[in-house]
Amino acid sequence: DQYKIAYQHYFTQYPRHAITLIWDSLEQGYRKFIIAGGDGLLNEAVNALCTQTAVDPKLVTLSMIPVGTGNDWARTLNIPFDYAAAINVIKTGKKLGHDIGRVFYHIEGREHSRDFINMCGMGFDAEVNKKVTADRERDHLGHLKYRYHILTTLMGYTPTIMTLTIDGRQIVHEVFSVALGIGQYNGGGMKQLPFAVPDDGIFDLTIIKKVSRLKVLRSLPKLYDGSFVQLPEVSTYTGKAIQIQSEPICRIEADGEILGESPFRFEIMPLVVNVIIG
Repeated sequence: DQYKIAYQHYFTQYPRHAITLIWDSLEQGYRKFIIAGGDGLLNEAVNALCTQTAVDPKLVTLSMIPVGTGNDWARTLNIPFDYAAAINVIKTGKKLGHDIGRVFYHIEGREHSRDFINMCGMGFDAEVNKKVTADRERDHLGHLKYRYHILTTLMGYTPTIMTLTIDGRQIVHEVFSVALGIGQYNGGGMKQLPFAVPDDGIFDLTIIKKVSRLKVLRSLPKLYDGSFVQLPEVSTYTGKAIQIQSEPICRIEADGEILGESPFRFEIMPLVVNVIIG
C-alpha cells in the first residue's frame, strides 16, 4: 500500500495450492506475481507456469518477498530479506530472463518430473534436506536447522558410486554429495555453485567426492563463501543434458523439496520466465 502497488492477495492452504491459484489467476488475466514465501513456494509458482497452457510463460513476471527458511534463490538475485527493501526492488522493476531446469526422478520405480528455478541436491544434501523438511512444520531450531542437520546426518552417511553423463561425456565418482542447478546458493546460504549464472542456458554442477567426516567439519566455512570448490575432493562441471545413476540409489531435493530417488536426468529450458532482481 505504501508503494501504491495495486494487488490481490491469496494465502496458500495446503501443499501445491499455489499452483491452482496461479492457474486461476492466469486465466483471469494476471501476468505479474509476487511470491511472499520461501524457495518451496517459489518452486510451486514455477511449476504452475511451466504446466499451464493459458499463456506463454515468457509473458509472466515473478518477484519475491523472502519469508522462507533458506531464501537461497533470493541470494543469487540480490533480493533483500528486509520486507520493505524487497518491495522497493519490486517497485523498481529490474527484470531478468531466467532459465528453468526440469528433473526426472523415480518413486517406486515410476518416473516423475519437476521443474526447478534454483538448485537440486543429491546424496548427502538431500538427506540433510529431508530432516530440515521434517522440522519445518514445527519451526524447530530456526535458522540453525541446516547446520544442525549437517552434523546429525554426517554421522551415519555413506557415499555412493555415481555415474554421470554430461552432454554425452561419462564420469564415475565415489560421491559424498552433488549440487546441480541455476542459482548459486542452497541450504540456507551455502554457495555450492559459485559460478552459476541464471540466464546462461547451462547447468552448473559441483561434485564433492568421498571425504573424511573431519574434513567436512573443517571445511564448513568454505561452503558458505564458495571457496570449497578449490579442495582436491571437489570437481565442477557444466552441461545442458545430464543423467545420473547411483549405486546404491540416492534421494534428490529440488529447491528444498524432497522428490524421489535415482536414476535422474536433467534438461535446461533457457529464459523461460522473467523475474525481478535486485
